Amino acid sequence: MGEDLQKPLLQLLPKNSLYPNCPGCICAHLRSPNAPIPVKELVIIALLVVCNTLPIASLYPFLYFMVEDMKIAKSQDDIGFYVGFLGSAFMVGRCMTSVIWGFLADKYGRKPIIIIGILSVIIFGTGFGFSTNFWVGLLMRFLLGSFNGILGTTKAYTSEICNEKHQALGIAVVGTCWGLGLIIGPAMGGYLSQPAIKYPDLFPKGSLYDMFPYLLPSVCTSVFAVAVLIASFQLPETLHIHNKSLEEPKKEQPEMLSGGDDGFGHNKKTSLLSNWALMASIAVYCFWSLQDIAYTEIYSLWCVSPADDGGLGLTTTDVGQLLAASGFGMLVFQLSFFPVVVNTVGPILTTRCAALLSIPLLAVLPFYPQMHGTTLWVVLCLSSVVRFILSVTTLTASFLLVNNSVPQARRGVANGLSMSFGSFFKAVGPAGGGAIFSWAQSRHGATILPGNDLVFFFLGCVSFITALLSFEPFLPASTDHPFVEEF
Repeated sequence: MGEDLQKPLLQLLPKNSLYPNCPGCICAHLRSPNAPIPVKELVIIALLVVCNTLPIASLYPFLYFMVEDMKIAKSQDDIGFYVGFLGSAFMVGRCMTSVIWGFLADKYGRKPIIIIGILSVIIFGTGFGFSTNFWVGLLMRFLLGSFNGILGTTKAYTSEICNEKHQALGIAVVGTCWGLGLIIGPAMGGYLSQPAIKYPDLFPKGSLYDMFPYLLPSVCTSVFAVAVLIASFQLPETLHIHNKSLEEPKKEQPEMLSGGDDGFGHNKKTSLLSNWALMASIAVYCFWSLQDIAYTEIYSLWCVSPADDGGLGLTTTDVGQLLAASGFGMLVFQLSFFPVVVNTVGPILTTRCAALLSIPLLAVLPFYPQMHGTTLWVVLCLSSVVRFILSVTTLTASFLLVNNSVPQARRGVANGLSMSFGSFFKAVGPAGGGAIFSWAQSRHGATILPGNDLVFFFLGCVSFITALLSFEPFLPASTDHPFVEEF
């Protein structure tokens, strides 16, 4: 009996309960125990996640100069203030609408929400590239986040096209491509912004890209998004739409977080907000998101800071090469070893161990400026690769925890809810991390936690909290396995 409970849902259903006109039932073979890895679907999902990530990350290398050109800041010191608004506008928009997109994905299907999200990248992403006014740019970023429900929907979709054996691999693809997008995006933004200055032979003075110096990264992202849009039509719909005459009557306007149909004729009246397993999983995801985005910002600042301020004095090119090496190591691990690890020890222990192992890596970073030359580069590269692997491993395992907390028909709303809370934490992370980093620069002579020791101590504390939240009774052990449907 215990083994039967772990079988995919559709294997437990009698044959006469499969509806021939239901898109979810039609593609049910993808989740059968002996089904092969859905390679085509996972490749498209990988492209979707990268498409979603590029417009988020590509603007950071040139955002300072873009705000400066907009002449909104009264002084150089004010530029960072406006940069923060532009940087967080996307997350604010996503925070406000992710639950709505999740609800719509559960009601009307995953594909329509994915397609709308890609269209938002094309329209509002390109609009941001044409922005020469701060308020127009702010509006474009906010609308881009508001209409972008790709990531939450994709996380739900991935769990619906993979059987239990391949669940970890499917989620690993999402986490890996998110990490790759965070590497490719800044590189694209750095190389392609202000092309008339960097590549005057290709983009002469007075050309379109001279008048709009930050348009080229957006155009390249939009061209890629068009290709992804075409590919996304090849994805099968996974939403279960059954004959309503055979189901119990339900309210015309089910609430987004409580009530609604489970997709198999059962009315679920329990609120997602009262689902302790889900809320605990979201808490793990949120705290790690806070730590991860704060670390991403602080790490780059620390690398390029002068040695006198406790930094490494690297160039932006050095940092790019370092991140590229880290991304390659993460890619190999996630696709080769992550599924094996999760299937062996479960997502809870994977999350806990990865979060705890990141603490000693953070603790030794302040000692790196004492090294020089080849020794520094070898240690820096190795630690960066390991840290990147641990970061994406924790994030990916938390995706599994969220999916394992709810039945299939409510994963859209559940992932939307996690994206809303996570976006709030991601909006707070850069501001808090930047403030702590600035405070640390004034404490180089302090007796306790001088300079950057303070920064990495705070990051270590958030890592420890993430690991602590993975223990019972806070995080139920049931999240280690897929949700068992009730009939």
